[in-house]
Amino acid sequence: MKTITDVPSPFCGIGTDDLTIEVQGDSLKVIEHGCTLNTPQFEQAITDKSPRINGKEVSLEQAVAHAATLLSHTKQSLIGGCATDVNGMRALMALADKNSAVVDNVNFKGAKNNFLALQDSGWMNTTLAEVKNRCDLFIVIGCDVEAFAPRFFEHYLWNNESMFLKDTAQREVIYIGQPPSGDASTSPTGAKAQVLNCDAADLPEVVAVLRALVKNVDIKLETVAGIAVDDLKAVADKLKSAQYGVVTWAAGNLNFSHAELTVQVICEMVKDVNASGVRCSGLPLGGKEGDQTANQVCGWQTGYPARMRFSSGFPEYDPYFYDSQRLLDEGEADALLWVHAFNSENVPPKTDVPTIVVGRSGMVFEQEPDVYIPIGTPGIDHSGHTYRMDNVVAIRLKKLRDSGLPSTADVLTAIEQAL
Repeated sequence: MKTITDVPSPFCGIGTDDLTIEVQGDSLKVIEHGCTLNTPQFEQAITDKSPRINGKEVSLEQAVAHAATLLSHTKQSLIGGCATDVNGMRALMALADKNSAVVDNVNFKGAKNNFLALQDSGWMNTTLAEVKNRCDLFIVIGCDVEAFAPRFFEHYLWNNESMFLKDTAQREVIYIGQPPSGDASTSPTGAKAQVLNCDAADLPEVVAVLRALVKNVDIKLETVAGIAVDDLKAVADKLKSAQYGVVTWAAGNLNFSHAELTVQVICEMVKDVNASGVRCSGLPLGGKEGDQTANQVCGWQTGYPARMRFSSGFPEYDPYFYDSQRLLDEGEADALLWVHAFNSENVPPKTDVPTIVVGRSGMVFEQEPDVYIPIGTPGIDHSGHTYRMDNVVAIRLKKLRDSGLPSTADVLTAIEQAL
């Protein structure tokens, strides 16, 4: 048995790096600073070590060879999931290039809302360090930060020390949309977050009115989506008088038509506040299960985020056309390679095309894939790097145990070399 301190997590997206984990053989136990998100992922037992072909256990070499054979007979293969570390994503891109595949990240449906707004008009966003050291007003739009990352407030709002604030407990938190699921947003002094409650479908209207109020537009209505316009006016006034306001949202939670326009309104509102001479920034939530890492590596290598194809001999990006579910539903993909090293519950969609799964040990399938290769998890079974939600820090992940499971990069590189 050994105890490892200062363990970083690849699961929560916010870069928590203070976990203490007890290791005994293949078993892990979080003994300090765990949370409802990180602890179950670290403590998950290994249930599969042997690759399978059609449900029958085989050697790694046999599984790699069979996977390469399946991919070599395709006209348009699809690589989905894309949840891995930097080296795993590099290997995935090399394989996609060689096999002329489509690459689509499992979380791109939500991330698309951010990318479309960014590509159209840009944004002014901040980092977690800036939130920790400067933010005095934190506005949450349409999401539950505590459910997304249980330790977010502990790390970045209610931290004991700040470079530019005398008392972090005086920070103000406002929710617009759904209320928080717990008490993490309550300040150390007991002050609860203000909540302006409305349905998710009403957020476009509410956010549009809030931006209009920031721009000093006279709103004739008394309420919008059940929220008093005077209450929204008070929020707008606080934004324009704050020392450093931060507005956060989770693009994946905006499940309504043309949600990218609502993201764009939020981003333009942030610009309006800055134009008035007050500092304000956006903070899109993300980074869980490798989505920021996938988009970072894709961006370095192609200039595009992770929804593209290589079948023309060069990368082509289309946020709608290369949707993996659409390709499968309309019969445009003839093989699926699913890569997911973090979450054993995130299995591939059910499909009739040949399916190869390179995934975390413990995956349970409704339909057994043609090939299943269990792999190690970055930050547990091998070292690596993943990007946290603000995209500016690559988290250096530790190896905690010797499980004997190969890494994503090892397996995908072997498949590429076998093609």
